[in-house]
Amino acid sequence: MKTITFILLISTLIYGHTLQFTQSDIAKIKADPNKSAIIKRIQNYEELEKKIKNFSTIRKLGHINSFYNSILPELDKQKYGISDYWSTRKEFLIDGRGDCEDYTIAKYFSLLENGFSKDNLFLAVVQVKGKTTKHMVLLYFPTRDKIPYVLDNLSFRVIPLNKRPSLEVDFIFNEKESYLMKNDKISKKVRINWGKEDKWNNLLKRVYVNKE
Repeated sequence: MKTITFILLISTLIYGHTLQFTQSDIAKIKADPNKSAIIKRIQNYEELEKKIKNFSTIRKLGHINSFYNSILPELDKQKYGISDYWSTRKEFLIDGRGDCEDYTIAKYFSLLENGFSKDNLFLAVVQVKGKTTKHMVLLYFPTRDKIPYVLDNLSFRVIPLNKRPSLEVDFIFNEKESYLMKNDKISKKVRINWGKEDKWNNLLKRVYVNKE
């Protein structure tokens, strides 16, 4: 009975929206010692989608932000043994741990899945005052000329960027374009030099082509 329930639960997601679980994913989850926690997390996400369907934009942002912020943080070095790895949303939900990029990526794709436009969502590389390492957050722009709202794994509050003075934006990007910002608003269009590995486009291939 437990196996049948498990298959039915995952099947509701295989054919729904953009979050797809392959037979390989299902086998991985079934073999995981934390299987019950993984299934509960997926189930909670399904329930969240139903709950927020008719919510206002800001309430949707807040609930998506809070859902993912409840997942525990873990550095890539501890999790994968390498300094920087960008998890897909599905990997993040299965693993149940991640760092700032993982939270941001998961929120981005969940908001797209819940009716938000790519034109209004940007991943942002930021510097947090007092910190030596870079950080990543998700920005939602009501319109291109407005100050965006910040979805951050360091805060459960979704508030405008100008209310987060500790964040200094280096650049923002999504699947279509990338920009610098000035006075908390979109400014100059830029081309990002990702260095040796273009982690963003590699991740997009895994999401859309390999269905990881």
